[in-house]
Amino acid sequence: MKNIAKQEGITLAELDTINGTGSEGRVTKNDILDYIASGKASGGQPFEEKKEEHVTPVVEKVEQVTKPVPVKEEEPKQEVVKPALEKEQPSNGDEHIPLTRMGKLIVQHMTASVATSAHVQSFVEVDVTNVVNWRNKVKDAFEKREGEKLTFTPIFMEAVAIALKKYPMVNISLDGDTIIKKKNINIGMAAALADGNLIVPVIKNADQLNLVGMAKAVNDLAKRARNNALKPDEVKDGTYTVTNVGTFGSVFGTPIINQPQVGILALGAIRKMPAVVETKEGDFIAIRSKMYLSHSYDHRVVNGALGGMFVKAVADYLEAWDVNREI
Repeated sequence: MKNIAKQEGITLAELDTINGTGSEGRVTKNDILDYIASGKASGGQPFEEKKEEHVTPVVEKVEQVTKPVPVKEEEPKQEVVKPALEKEQPSNGDEHIPLTRMGKLIVQHMTASVATSAHVQSFVEVDVTNVVNWRNKVKDAFEKREGEKLTFTPIFMEAVAIALKKYPMVNISLDGDTIIKKKNINIGMAAALADGNLIVPVIKNADQLNLVGMAKAVNDLAKRARNNALKPDEVKDGTYTVTNVGTFGSVFGTPIINQPQVGILALGAIRKMPAVVETKEGDFIAIRSKMYLSHSYDHRVVNGALGGMFVKAVADYLEAWDVNREI
């Protein structure tokens, strides 16, 4: 029906005016033909079938937005901050004394040494009766002849120099992963100052000095140390150090190594003590002059055997002292 209307040029408006004779008033093919035959067709714009408009669905482009995944921030490493010590305020008449420049240097040097070297100690008891008796016998003549006092220190220094020559791997320093074996034997001699501080003058080439030369070097350095008259060159290049803790009555001690050296020997106080003396006729009790040698050494490079043999060599030299030695 719609095709006929389209072919005959019947408009949609005209189509709506035709009285349909079909069921329920529907316009039939015959109704259109009769309408055309009656000459009522206007011949207007042909009827166009209303096309079902095809609507292309517009898909809204939704830009996918990726929600940021929360990244767990790594918590910053918290430094372990040692609580600052509250500055102590003077009270009840306390006096606060600031460290001197030398005192500050000693603090830094000692704490650095403990942090650097693996300190270990060996102790030896020494019978120095022969040394004491010999010194008592010659000291007056020595002072009269040389104008110098003969103390025990140069005797001990001589014993240490000989032991260092026998065990040169104690006369070393450690630089990173390299051991430096020292050619010269330069023995530092710790000296207490009037203000309580400490200084270590050095006896250069100590193994080349005889006992007279050693006594003069010891006395000269000790005197100028007390008077703050040492030269810079006289407190450096030490390869081993000796400290006399017996001066203040200490029996033995555990001295801190003087970096970059690897050993230090503490001389204890000489005391008269009862001791067993072995003779061909048998053992008997006698009063002997005895002391302790305390050897601190760096266990990174000096093992217990070497550290013990070294200090034993010093002890053996002193115990075998010739009471008839000429000076």
